[in-house]
Amino acid sequence: METGDDETVRLTAWVRGRVQGVGFRWWVRARALELGLAGSATNLADGRVEVVAEGPRARCRTLLDLLEGDAPGGLPGRPGKVTGVAERWSEPRGAGPGFHER
Repeated sequence: METGDDETVRLTAWVRGRVQGVGFRWWVRARALELGLAGSATNLADGRVEVVAEGPRARCRTLLDLLEGDAPGGLPGRPGKVTGVAERWSEPRGAGPGFHER
Protein backbone atom coordinates (compact mmCIF):
# COMPACT_ATOMS: atom_id res chain seq x y z
CA MET A 1 0.00 0.00 0.00
CA GLU A 2 1.28 3.46 -0.92
CA THR A 3 1.61 6.14 1.72
CA GLY A 4 2.63 9.74 1.96
CA ASP A 5 4.03 11.59 -1.04
CA ASP A 6 4.00 8.51 -3.32
CA GLU A 7 0.33 7.71 -2.71
CA THR A 8 -1.76 8.11 -5.87
CA VAL A 9 -4.51 10.69 -5.28
CA ARG A 10 -7.04 12.81 -7.13
CA LEU A 11 -6.86 16.59 -6.78
CA THR A 12 -9.81 18.69 -7.87
CA ALA A 13 -9.11 22.43 -7.79
CA TRP A 14 -11.44 25.28 -8.71
CA VAL A 15 -9.48 28.34 -9.80
CA ARG A 16 -11.06 31.81 -9.58
CA GLY A 17 -9.94 35.02 -11.26
CA ARG A 18 -9.25 36.03 -14.86
CA VAL A 19 -8.53 32.49 -16.01
CA GLN A 20 -10.69 32.01 -19.10
CA GLY A 21 -9.76 33.14 -22.60
CA VAL A 22 -6.14 33.86 -21.61
CA GLY A 23 -4.40 30.51 -22.23
CA PHE A 24 -4.66 29.40 -18.60
CA ARG A 25 -5.91 25.88 -19.38
CA TRP A 26 -3.05 25.38 -21.85
CA TRP A 27 -0.58 26.53 -19.17
CA VAL A 28 -2.10 24.13 -16.60
CA ARG A 29 -1.92 21.27 -19.10
CA ALA A 30 1.77 21.97 -19.80
CA ARG A 31 2.62 22.04 -16.07
CA ALA A 32 0.61 18.87 -15.38
CA LEU A 33 2.33 16.99 -18.20
CA GLU A 34 5.74 18.12 -16.94
CA LEU A 35 4.77 16.63 -13.56
CA GLY A 36 3.53 13.38 -15.14
CA LEU A 37 -0.08 13.89 -14.03
CA ALA A 38 -3.24 12.76 -15.79
CA GLY A 39 -6.50 14.71 -15.87
CA SER A 40 -8.10 17.81 -17.34
CA ALA A 41 -8.63 21.55 -17.11
CA THR A 42 -12.17 22.68 -17.90
CA ASN A 43 -13.79 26.12 -18.22
CA LEU A 44 -16.90 26.40 -16.03
CA ALA A 45 -19.93 28.56 -16.82
CA ASP A 46 -19.31 30.75 -13.76
CA GLY A 47 -15.86 31.86 -15.00
CA ARG A 48 -13.75 29.43 -12.95
CA VAL A 49 -11.48 26.71 -14.29
CA GLU A 50 -11.82 23.23 -12.80
CA VAL A 51 -8.54 21.31 -12.68
CA VAL A 52 -8.66 17.55 -12.06
CA ALA A 53 -5.29 15.82 -11.66
CA GLU A 54 -4.35 12.30 -10.64
CA GLY A 55 -0.92 11.04 -9.69
CA PRO A 56 1.49 10.96 -6.75
CA ARG A 57 0.42 13.24 -3.89
CA ALA A 58 3.68 15.23 -3.97
CA ARG A 59 3.30 16.01 -7.68
CA CYS A 60 -0.35 17.01 -7.25
CA ARG A 61 0.72 19.27 -4.38
CA THR A 62 3.30 20.88 -6.67
CA LEU A 63 0.60 21.55 -9.27
CA LEU A 64 -1.64 23.05 -6.58
CA ASP A 65 1.24 25.29 -5.45
CA LEU A 66 1.67 26.44 -9.07
CA LEU A 67 -2.05 27.20 -9.33
CA GLU A 68 -1.95 29.17 -6.07
CA GLY A 69 1.23 31.02 -7.04
CA ASP A 70 3.27 29.57 -4.18
CA ALA A 71 5.78 27.58 -6.23
CA PRO A 72 9.49 28.26 -5.75
CA GLY A 73 11.07 30.40 -8.42
CA GLY A 74 7.93 32.34 -9.32
CA LEU A 75 5.56 31.67 -12.18
CA PRO A 76 7.04 32.97 -15.41
CA GLY A 77 4.50 33.04 -18.19
CA ARG A 78 1.42 32.10 -16.16
CA PRO A 79 -1.45 33.71 -18.05
CA GLY A 80 -4.36 35.51 -16.42
CA LYS A 81 -4.75 36.41 -12.77
CA VAL A 82 -5.67 33.91 -10.06
CA THR A 83 -7.61 35.35 -7.12
CA GLY A 84 -8.32 32.11 -5.28
CA VAL A 85 -8.18 28.33 -5.39
CA ALA A 86 -10.49 25.85 -3.65
CA GLU A 87 -9.28 22.26 -3.44
CA ARG A 88 -10.60 18.77 -2.75
CA TRP A 89 -8.51 15.63 -2.31
CA SER A 90 -9.99 12.20 -2.96
CA GLU A 91 -9.27 8.66 -4.08
CA PRO A 92 -8.15 8.32 -7.72
CA ARG A 93 -10.84 7.30 -10.22
CA GLY A 94 -8.60 6.53 -13.18
CA ALA A 95 -8.28 9.79 -15.11
CA GLY A 96 -6.86 7.90 -18.08
CA PRO A 97 -3.72 8.79 -20.00
CA GLY A 98 -2.63 12.36 -20.65
CA PHE A 99 -3.96 15.72 -19.57
CA HIS A 100 -6.67 17.47 -21.57
CA GLU A 101 -8.16 20.92 -22.01
CA ARG A 102 -11.95 20.93 -22.11
